Amino acid sequence: MSDASQEPDQRVTPLELFFDLVFVFAITRVTTFFADDMTWVGLLRGFMVLGVLWWAWAAFAWLTNAMRVEDGAGRLVIFVAMGGMLVASLAVPDAFGGDALVFALSIAVVRVAHLVAYALAAGPGGTRTAVLRMSPSVVVAMGLLVAAAALDGAAQGLCWAVVLVIDYTAPLVSGTEGWNVHAGHFAERHGLIVIIALGESIVALGAGAAHAGITALLVVTTLLGLAVAGALWWAYFDVVALVAERKLRSLEGAERNALARDSYSYLHFPLLAGIVLFALGLKLSLAEMHEPLERIPALAQCGGPALYLVGHVVFRLRNVGTVNRQRVVAAAVLVLLVPLAERIDAVWAVAAVAAVCVGLIAYEALRFGDVRTRVRQAEALETS
Repeated sequence: MSDASQEPDQRVTPLELFFDLVFVFAITRVTTFFADDMTWVGLLRGFMVLGVLWWAWAAFAWLTNAMRVEDGAGRLVIFVAMGGMLVASLAVPDAFGGDALVFALSIAVVRVAHLVAYALAAGPGGTRTAVLRMSPSVVVAMGLLVAAAALDGAAQGLCWAVVLVIDYTAPLVSGTEGWNVHAGHFAERHGLIVIIALGESIVALGAGAAHAGITALLVVTTLLGLAVAGALWWAYFDVVALVAERKLRSLEGAERNALARDSYSYLHFPLLAGIVLFALGLKLSLAEMHEPLERIPALAQCGGPALYLVGHVVFRLRNVGTVNRQRVVAAAVLVLLVPLAERIDAVWAVAAVAAVCVGLIAYEALRFGDVRTRVRQAEALETS
């Protein structure tokens, strides 16, 4: 077992943060995608688009964690990938329509740039072998994504589904041997992307209120939305992020790699998706505060935080092997609020979601205060 205090410290670099700024734009475009097609098919397609974007980002999270690419040709490749991600983001709202080929080719540029950066930075040995194992699945997946641009309807959706299956199962098939995970950096990078996603919910507050005059009700509703975002932040960063990073630090080799893959690359996707859905629901709620939400917006408003909490439950189960029962209950209550949100004014739906989320955090802070204090004190000692 490795000693966290002896592990070399590696911080997220300015170049990584710069790359993430483009991903911020991609997240906002996915929210636009959802808003433009408020149907069950649109919801499914939106999740597919988000899944493709997330996996492209996750690939670079592994790259910049394993090796330095800030200098020379590596830096240029990162900028090429940023360009690809930016163009893909522009194409997101019509990724299943007229801009399908633009989206597919742009994502292909991002993924190929990732492989090129690895090839430039990796020396002979395990990492290069791991990259070679991964490359065929990337080439096949991107080829299918480009081919899907020539299709439409169910055939196109099926092709996208195959792309996602190939991408998301490739690490399970190829294994985790050969990778080198710096635990602190990896956890910090994913924590920052959670903050970026939460920032999208704050942006939604402004977007939803942009066409309304400032009234007392608008102020109250935006503060309620901020309370939900704050509760989601607290749920992750108060204790969970610290415990998860410590667990990752405690492992070595293939065990650490597998935990990094499962807990961060896989299980942070439902966290991100839940936040994006909540941002969508909040934006629509602020635009129509005095009207009940329709089915999809109600599902986004209440189901987004529920999905986020379910992601937390599975995240904890994978890390420490226990179930967070109060978060299971809170997620279930949020799902039960969906039909209610279709019958009451949107402002009251936001208030109900805020009550559940803030109530959950208050309960955990009171019920597990001693545990929280010990965890945070231990973290302070390790970093001092």
